Amino acid sequence: MILDEIVRAQKHGELKGITSICSAHPWVLKAAMQQEIPRNSESPRVLLIEATCNQVNQFGGYTGMTPKDFVTYVRGIAKENNFPFENIILGGDHLGPNVWQNEPADSAMQKSAEMIRDYVLAGFVKIHLDCSMRLNDDPRNALDVEVSAKRAAQLAKVAEAFRVDGTPSPRYVIGTEVPIPGGAHEHEDSVSVTKVEDALQTIEVTREAFAREGIGSAWERVIAAVVQPGVEFGDDFVLKYQPEKARKLSHFIESQSMIYEAHSTDYQTREALGNLVRDHFAILKVGPGLTFAFREAVFALAMMENELFPVDERSNIVSVLDDVMILHPENWGKYYRGNEAEQAFKRKYSLSDRVRYYWTAPQIQSALEKLLTHLKQKPIQFSLLSQFAPFQYQRIRRGEIENDPESILLDSIQTVLSEYEAVQ
Repeated sequence: MILDEIVRAQKHGELKGITSICSAHPWVLKAAMQQEIPRNSESPRVLLIEATCNQVNQFGGYTGMTPKDFVTYVRGIAKENNFPFENIILGGDHLGPNVWQNEPADSAMQKSAEMIRDYVLAGFVKIHLDCSMRLNDDPRNALDVEVSAKRAAQLAKVAEAFRVDGTPSPRYVIGTEVPIPGGAHEHEDSVSVTKVEDALQTIEVTREAFAREGIGSAWERVIAAVVQPGVEFGDDFVLKYQPEKARKLSHFIESQSMIYEAHSTDYQTREALGNLVRDHFAILKVGPGLTFAFREAVFALAMMENELFPVDERSNIVSVLDDVMILHPENWGKYYRGNEAEQAFKRKYSLSDRVRYYWTAPQIQSALEKLLTHLKQKPIQFSLLSQFAPFQYQRIRRGEIENDPESILLDSIQTVLSEYEAVQ
């Protein structure tokens, strides 16, 4: 399996990594499956696609999909795009009681165990065990690492019990010292890199917890630990990876049997991504950065539509999108701070891209379809492409992509993915 290959390669000093696509967005998955294999690659493309506990669980999550539904969904997109489903590794991110933090530990952990079971039975292979959060009846302070490790091991024991014959055994990721999912809620100028002693404690305590649960052999399949390498992004900032600050952390993992997984690598430069892989942060997770690129391309196409069609014929997708977000603020209201004008700006342009929760709304789907139908009627004028989508304009001029709106959308996402491909 490629995850094992990456660990072995890293232990032999090879700069090998993999992109973890943390998105259920159909255009993101389509773009990833249609992306060309790099010319210097001798291996078939393997995609790592992950779902989070909030996004997909036994009750549907915010996507409305159970783990089994998500597998069927990804399989369907793969079939539509002639991508071999066997070349897709499915992962579960932050699997634990995060969704049920307001419940007592017994209840929350029972639901977490059911979720882990359903993920494994559905065919998910990469399992990130995250039990770092305090539950309703836990003491009113930070959760003790021993408790977190014990709960993680209990969930791993469930995963081991429901392994499906004929499918790869679960590969586990441990550790929870990560940026906030989806980006920070406040502007930050720096974040603290995980201390080596804390990383060591997480690994040792979790290893002991696996042994106490009678699943010591499963420890051999713990491939990565999640730590904070010093990367973060929020509404209006990106903290670039600074290798010198993570040097001790990088050296430490060389003495362990695993690698690191880096969360929130969205908007990092190619240089920074390359440095992360070099420093053994070989699993690079990206999500909002991909849907941000999609949103950016949709808005560019909408600007072109405004120049080509009368007001009463336009899709008005930008205003339709904002109207739906205002009517349903649950996915952005508590995250976007500021006055009315500042919130309106963030709804459109925040790097956290909480727009991503709304693309499946029927009104927005209808507006998007209308936009694409309008711009498919004839090739878009080069002057408009140059004005509103200059990068894709150059690609179209060179014959690298077609002059049609769908190609522009896909290329915008693939441009981000290519930054990751370049360092693997």
